Amino acid sequence: MTLHELLGYDTLRLIWWALIGVLLVGFAITDGFDLGSGILLPFAARTDVERRVVINSVGPVWEGNQVWLIVGGGAIFAAWPQLYAVSFSGFYLAMFVILTALILRPVAFKFRSKREEPAWRARWDWVLFFSGFVPALIFGVAMGNVLQGVPFRFSGDMHIFYDGSFFGLLNPFALLCGLVSVAMMVMHGAAWLVLKTEGPVAARARQYGMVAAVLTVALYALAGVMLWGYIGGYRITSPVDAIGPSNPMLKTAELHAGAWFLNYAAHPWTLAAPAAGFVGALGALLALALRRGGLALLAAALGIAGIILSVGASMFPFILPSSIDPRASLTVWDSSSSHLTLFIMLVVTGIFIPLIVAYTTWVYHVLWGKVDEAAIREESGHAY
Repeated sequence: MTLHELLGYDTLRLIWWALIGVLLVGFAITDGFDLGSGILLPFAARTDVERRVVINSVGPVWEGNQVWLIVGGGAIFAAWPQLYAVSFSGFYLAMFVILTALILRPVAFKFRSKREEPAWRARWDWVLFFSGFVPALIFGVAMGNVLQGVPFRFSGDMHIFYDGSFFGLLNPFALLCGLVSVAMMVMHGAAWLVLKTEGPVAARARQYGMVAAVLTVALYALAGVMLWGYIGGYRITSPVDAIGPSNPMLKTAELHAGAWFLNYAAHPWTLAAPAAGFVGALGALLALALRRGGLALLAAALGIAGIILSVGASMFPFILPSSIDPRASLTVWDSSSSHLTLFIMLVVTGIFIPLIVAYTTWVYHVLWGKVDEAAIREESGHAY
């Protein structure tokens, strides 16, 4: 027996499905408050000093937080190559818009305070708003489209064809999911600002955060109702070969009303995911009302994790269903890399993920504490 056979192919596929979820949650939790703070920047902060307080609260950590996005993209490329190929070709324009926003963010951080003119700084402030709002919205829109099924198919030689368009992604349910994403990021960003700032900025952020928490609960519940009553899910109708070749066309599948809720009935423990989504958002609302920034941040993180994980729990074993040819849908069991590749990646991930977590923890420990307006005015100890 070779080393990689210590773990079965089906086990490795399941592990990597779970790891992708962990990486997505890690990105949403760490970079989520950065995006939310950017969205709140023009509203929670009204003077130049206040806006510099907001920027400096996330300035030392935002770049490191994006490591989770890079690792997640690399993991999808290596572990689920067909998912990478379909999603990055089908969502090409949407991905381009997200990348544009994420590229503009560091430019805004660096150049915003280089000149004193109010108009110059105001323009960069709105760039920071754009670079927070757009990724939050489009990530949610993408998730909404995944839940509905994406219009792709395979030819006889397994060539991928995407039959959708950019504006086709902007359907009502997907936009609702985008609003859920924006609301939960604003909730998370507000909790961060309550924790890291004082005075008027923290007070305004608390008010916006409470509204965002209520909207997160309401919009998430509405999305669930729509998913149950109006949007079908998918189910496999042929025997499942958990160790079979990575060829989606070897199975059969169909659109089925209420299919995304079958896992909850079959495995009641999976209800913990949507429950965490509601409990976390409501907990953030209560903590913000009590002015407990740290508790609000933890509760918001729980809510975000629950909402994201509920999508995975609902869809399992589907990863990316096809709306025009359900048989072509990508699942955990038929779209992964080889047994050896998954094992080698697992070893590498087992080494580097703890290093990322340790480094991130150390950075937050060193940079802990509130951002002080007086220090901003004195130009002491702050980068932006």
